[in-house]
Amino acid sequence: MSKVGLIIKREYITRVRKRSFIIMSVLGPIIFAAFMVIPAWMAMSEDQEVKKIAIVDSSSLFMNVIPETEYLKFDYLFNTRLNDIKDNFKEGGYYGVLYISHIVAYEPNSVIFYSDKQPSLATKMHISKAIEEYIRNQKLKAYEIEDLDAILKSVKTRINVRTIKLTDAGKEKESNTGLVMIVGYAGGFLIYIFIFFFGAQVMRGVIEEKVNRIIEIVMSSVKPFELMMGKIIGIAMVGLSQFLIWMISTFLLVSIASTLLFPELSMSPTERVVSHDIMSTVPVQTQPEVSSEEMAEIMSVFSNLKNINFGVMLGSFLFYFLGGYLLYAAMFASIGAAVDNETDTQQFMLPVTIPLILALFVLISAINNPDSSLAFWFSIIPFTSPVVMMARIPFGVPFWEVLLSMTLLIITFLGMTWIAAKVYRTGILMYGKKVNYREIWKWIRYS
Repeated sequence: MSKVGLIIKREYITRVRKRSFIIMSVLGPIIFAAFMVIPAWMAMSEDQEVKKIAIVDSSSLFMNVIPETEYLKFDYLFNTRLNDIKDNFKEGGYYGVLYISHIVAYEPNSVIFYSDKQPSLATKMHISKAIEEYIRNQKLKAYEIEDLDAILKSVKTRINVRTIKLTDAGKEKESNTGLVMIVGYAGGFLIYIFIFFFGAQVMRGVIEEKVNRIIEIVMSSVKPFELMMGKIIGIAMVGLSQFLIWMISTFLLVSIASTLLFPELSMSPTERVVSHDIMSTVPVQTQPEVSSEEMAEIMSVFSNLKNINFGVMLGSFLFYFLGGYLLYAAMFASIGAAVDNETDTQQFMLPVTIPLILALFVLISAINNPDSSLAFWFSIIPFTSPVVMMARIPFGVPFWEVLLSMTLLIITFLGMTWIAAKVYRTGILMYGKKVNYREIWKWIRYS
């Protein structure tokens, strides 16, 4: 087994010294952090330009109905025809022209915004919400109900359904379905990406050594099984190292970027209330008035992060990454040993990749209904369990299901390694012959 250790060391050191590993270790966290920070930053900064909008109201009933915000200013034009202002609104310094027809009460498409730019969704929602509320109030006033405003205010109700999960021990644990779905999807999808990426590396490495005839020299002192296991485990260690680098670096970059771009996140609640600068970083029109109930719901999302057992998530991720990778890497290694070039791998890749692709589709169903029969069986079947079970674990999975899934994954990995070793032993030294499934079956049956 000392030879396996030497092969693992060689595979690991050779690959971590490659430029591709170093470049991806640097670029990976930057890309991941950018995907997390840039959308939030753009959402907060995209509408900070002050926009002056001209309003042409054909009925003169909507004067001063749309409230101005810090970044949206409205100029109500009198005795002005739409065609006159529509053609030269930029000369007047306007961002666009809003036309409100007199039939707006019964024709929802009669409010038109003219501009040479695409207005943001927040701008459109701000305008439509103000007009809708005004028309609704005017219709209600037609019924001449006394104290209408007080009645509407008193009947306005907001319901937030809290989810409390009862454990087998009878303890209550609050959760947030949306947050758990995100964590489950992220875990399953990362498993899928890593298995595919590093499994393919095993196949390419075997093909490269076979084509360059390096394998003939190595095989003179190492058994085929030892060579295959050393290569698989060595690349697995490379994958784990890169994952840890990505995880730690991404966390540091996101923390630094959040502190620099969103300093209000580091403030205490009292500082946020006192500070007058906090609203300058968030466009008023994109932030509707937040009620105490809405604020409580937002805060519950952050508090529910504490209820997710990240230790269990990390441990499960490492196990299913290693188990899924070792299972598929054995198959990828046998494919690489059976062919002479990467072009010939296509006929053998399809049966191997179909379970992974199928697991990705079941992943979507699993995060919507983690206790369904479909999610259960695909989280038990070893070829799909690494992806699907990772999606179910954040929702809470009975221990016996996880244990059964892990046990079957280990047994299947050992069996597939035994089969792959037989294919690897024969195919690694075979050149210039087109291999088919019948030929591979003969290799497996060799004693």
